[in-house]
Amino acid sequence: MKKQFLAIAVLLSVCGNSSAQPQVNNGTSYLMNQAMDMSADFLDLSNTLFFADHLESFDAKSGEGLVNWKRGHLVPRQAFNTNCAQPRKMRMLDFPNAAYENDPNLKFKIDFITPRTVRIRMLTTPVEPKPATSIMLAKEPGKDASWKATETGNAIVYTNDYGTIQIDKNPWRIVLKDKAGRILSQTATLGDSDSTQVKYTPFSFVKRGSDNARRINPVFSITADEMIFGCGESATGLNKVGQKVNLFVTDPQGPETDQMYKPIPFFMSSRGYGMFMHTSAPVTCDFGATYIGLNKMFMGDENLDLFVFFGEPKDILDEYTDLVGKPGMPPLWSFGTWMSRITYFSEKEGYEVAANIRKNKYPCDVIHFDTGWFDVDWQCDYKFSENRFQNPEQMLKDLRTQGFHVSLWQLPYFTPKNRYFSELIEKNMYVKNGNGELPYEDVVLDLSNPETVKWYQDKLAGLMNIGVSAIKVDFGEAAPLNGIYASGKSGWYEHNLYPLRYDMAVAGITKQLHNENVIWARAAWAGSQRYPLHWGGDAATTNTGMLGTLRAGLSFGLSGFSFWSHDMGGFVKSTPDELYCRWLPFGFLTSHTRAHGAPPTEPWLYKSKQVQDVFRKSAEMKYRLMPYVYAQAKECTEKGLPMLRALFVEFPDDPGVWKVEDEYMFGSQIFVAPLLETGINSRTVYLPKGKWLDYQTNKIYEGGWQTIEAGELPIIMLVRDGSVLPHLKLAQSTAEMDWSKISLKVYSADKKQAEGLICLPTDNRIQAVKVDCGKGKPQLLNQVEGTTLNF
Repeated sequence: MKKQFLAIAVLLSVCGNSSAQPQVNNGTSYLMNQAMDMSADFLDLSNTLFFADHLESFDAKSGEGLVNWKRGHLVPRQAFNTNCAQPRKMRMLDFPNAAYENDPNLKFKIDFITPRTVRIRMLTTPVEPKPATSIMLAKEPGKDASWKATETGNAIVYTNDYGTIQIDKNPWRIVLKDKAGRILSQTATLGDSDSTQVKYTPFSFVKRGSDNARRINPVFSITADEMIFGCGESATGLNKVGQKVNLFVTDPQGPETDQMYKPIPFFMSSRGYGMFMHTSAPVTCDFGATYIGLNKMFMGDENLDLFVFFGEPKDILDEYTDLVGKPGMPPLWSFGTWMSRITYFSEKEGYEVAANIRKNKYPCDVIHFDTGWFDVDWQCDYKFSENRFQNPEQMLKDLRTQGFHVSLWQLPYFTPKNRYFSELIEKNMYVKNGNGELPYEDVVLDLSNPETVKWYQDKLAGLMNIGVSAIKVDFGEAAPLNGIYASGKSGWYEHNLYPLRYDMAVAGITKQLHNENVIWARAAWAGSQRYPLHWGGDAATTNTGMLGTLRAGLSFGLSGFSFWSHDMGGFVKSTPDELYCRWLPFGFLTSHTRAHGAPPTEPWLYKSKQVQDVFRKSAEMKYRLMPYVYAQAKECTEKGLPMLRALFVEFPDDPGVWKVEDEYMFGSQIFVAPLLETGINSRTVYLPKGKWLDYQTNKIYEGGWQTIEAGELPIIMLVRDGSVLPHLKLAQSTAEMDWSKISLKVYSADKKQAEGLICLPTDNRIQAVKVDCGKGKPQLLNQVEGTTLNF
């Protein structure tokens, strides 16, 4: 038996050691920059486990104390030719034994940040980390005095108007309760598995046999009816219960897999709580995937820093984005159409695209030059090709007079043939390996180095100073995991932070020079929502690509991001006419809208008159609706809400909407259901309680399940009863819009009063508009400063 145990331990040590041979989900050899399954460390028989056992000491006033952790390990067990492993307590064999603790007492701290937000911190070593500023947080968390403590023989209970945190002393346990006293979730102890044959590992940390590194695993309960949402731009099912989600920034090649450009260590539960795992280390969230009653958060971090939020979805998103930051308001022009492909190669092409847009009357505000505006395609050197752009500064001026802003592609990797490759090495501005050399063939900008950031921003400034409006923040997912960074940290902590540093750098210079909040980024981590905006990556030109894109956008919005876009029709090759027509109105009913991908993406290059018409009419719809779009966007920046909004954010009391993942609210008043199958012009939708008015046909529908035909545009688009939607006269660019006269469209079935929001770009101040609908002809009940309202 001893030889068998050693063999198993050695095998699992090789397979589970994420520093030597990281594992992907299926156990195959690890490929560079693929997401890792952090649960492997907790299945390795060669590792030592420590189970959170009892509260050794605690001061309820300060919220500080010590938790006793029982040393343990996994023990193989055979049961009629079935092998499994069970957690067991153990006595250490460490030498000298007087120098180490078998069952250490380690620091535990709870802080009350706001009436709805609590912070839980736990150490796995006696050494406290040095105070450091976290770039994931927008500010230092505050302190709240509304939580009142009471202590009984076996518990410390903190309570306020929104919920309860109960700390059981022995066994140690944290219990989350709502304001009515209902248990929302609670931590798992070693004894909890006594009633099941499945001897799961409870709330614990591991000391790895391979390197003595520590990893912590907070384990909370999941109830029968619970649903969990968030974790970033995920294309898998919106409800994450039953899934294992790896939070590690990757380039998944498109929104159709379980990997993500934008993983976010935050989620919310249908039971009225949310959690933010304040770490940049890799994380695997096992939401009832391996044991249906447990939420296991396998963190690649040695310490726990967990923020818990109480409330409904809107409350949780507001609290979370107060902590990590709310986005600045993007400029008006950014909400218009972005026209692009991979790629426009010359000044001549830029002028031709602009001419075709205006000649064919496709409302548009941005022309994007992708990978080919420098001398060699993909070889970014921040300089327009002198051979193909005779006078780029004049081109930028000319396009601006026609109502076009210009966006440019670039990336933070420099191949050996790039003109800056040697310079960056000489100036020590690259991510290094353990030997001080290159981890990759390419130079990767070390954006944790302020000197590198300055060098990089100076290059972007040269472009912005001649008239470039926005920078496409492409790639950024491949920061070396084994790299050594100027921050003093390794890639284990810097890899996931890299997109945030990248977004910060580009957004910072754009704000400094243009005083505008706009980038066009692909990768993200917690904190990136402060720097709008992001798009969904390289979607397949298929129905699957469209479905994955929609799910990814909804999940991203449930992770604290207000603004998001995607490549209409998909990216990979020319989009089939029928798919493009169904995708276009979905793309225009997103906060930001871009046509991009393999040519042709431009509508005038399609032979199909239907494609041309659907593109034009979809764009015209959004441009007429721009006062609605702009006001809703402004409200999102103030409340941390997404423009592309899962139904349950608006209707949390309707049990049906929690299970819907292919419909959404565009802002607070417009319901959207894209057509996701080939050859259909109608679909079954679930409508929240109340009346809904079809934006295209004016038909009225009741809440519940309905089968609805699309209108002129191939999409289901309904308006909430009692809504006022402000419109503008059609313009071909936002620069031509006349905001002095706003037309109001009232949608009323049963409601006697209708309401809407208006925000003028001149002052960025939200104003409400109210209309009396109960006397036949609508009557305006108030005025809005700065504009004239009419019906």
